[in-house]
Amino acid sequence: MNNPYLLRRTARVAATTAVALATLGVTSPAVPGVAQIPDGVRSIALHGSDPAQRALSARRTAPFSMVGVTWADSRAELDGTAQARTRDSVTGVWSGWRDLELDVRTPEIGTDTEAGGSRAGTQPLWTGPSDGVQVRVTGRGGPRSKLPAGLRVELVDPERDAAARTSYAGAAVAAASEPAVVPRSGWGADESLVLSPAKYTTDTKVVFTHHTAGTNDYTCAQSADIIRGIFLYHVQGQGWNDIGYHFLVDKCGTVFEGRAGGIDEPVVGAQTYGLNTDTAGVAVLGNYNEATTPQPVLQAVAGLAAWKLGLSGYDATGTAELTAIADNGKFTNGQKVVLNRISGHRDGYPTDCPGNNLYADLTAIRALAAAAQED
Repeated sequence: MNNPYLLRRTARVAATTAVALATLGVTSPAVPGVAQIPDGVRSIALHGSDPAQRALSARRTAPFSMVGVTWADSRAELDGTAQARTRDSVTGVWSGWRDLELDVRTPEIGTDTEAGGSRAGTQPLWTGPSDGVQVRVTGRGGPRSKLPAGLRVELVDPERDAAARTSYAGAAVAAASEPAVVPRSGWGADESLVLSPAKYTTDTKVVFTHHTAGTNDYTCAQSADIIRGIFLYHVQGQGWNDIGYHFLVDKCGTVFEGRAGGIDEPVVGAQTYGLNTDTAGVAVLGNYNEATTPQPVLQAVAGLAAWKLGLSGYDATGTAELTAIADNGKFTNGQKVVLNRISGHRDGYPTDCPGNNLYADLTAIRALAAAAQED
């Protein structure tokens, strides 16, 4: 498909970013000196004798603001828990243990460029400026547990260079029939990391709503840094071609462009495994099992879904039939599935996403979207 959006994209973002990776090991010293972690990605194999547990001892590190855990087999599930605690680089205080939400969102083979070498992983957790980390991964079945191979912790620093700090004030673009959307340049996407062009399907039949889990303790001034961190985690940590979501929304209701390829195009994403074809994903920054959904978020998701579905002439309150193209734990390959045009991630995949509170608000979001389509 000749995509005019890509032809219009002439500027590359000159932001320097880095992802630092360290092993999950059981023999590391408790608190060694500051680790000299170079820019880029370092992959170190995991070694450990206990099949039911892996741990990274508390240690000082180079600066980072996001942490996650990935493993080698993109189809494997981690039947257990992954937790992390981090050291605040300003105060020097260590946080308590925080759960990393398990979320195996692998792309489908044959429909996306990630499928060849992608890694499964947890959701990344925004920590804010940090310089120390401790991680533990424990199998649910006790001594008989078998954890996935190739476990590693991903430390993401989206602010390694001051040039990567991007202001998006006034960067949003709007047309008469579309919402204001902060473009990729507004959050500092390093386009040189996206090695393959976007892929497209016929149209967008369903919009899946997600949350990014992690923390609600962020300011909206940090949203661009968080999104850039998720991008780096997906691309450099998990080996995906680009950020998985088509759009992201912060708690102030600001909408950000996610995956490249054109916000008005039916781009294939990596957000609802088995049902990435003919769908789009919008992720709200935060954990909506814990937080209630702010009104600006409801309005933003509704307006975005109304516009995106309306591009193909679909009623935001209707339903659509999709065909699953993979066994994803909820549906089988080839199964016909009828879903609401605006659905939650859990409607298409076995997960808690988008959190109980945001999921309960989908009825209100559909009503707001219907009103937007009538205007």
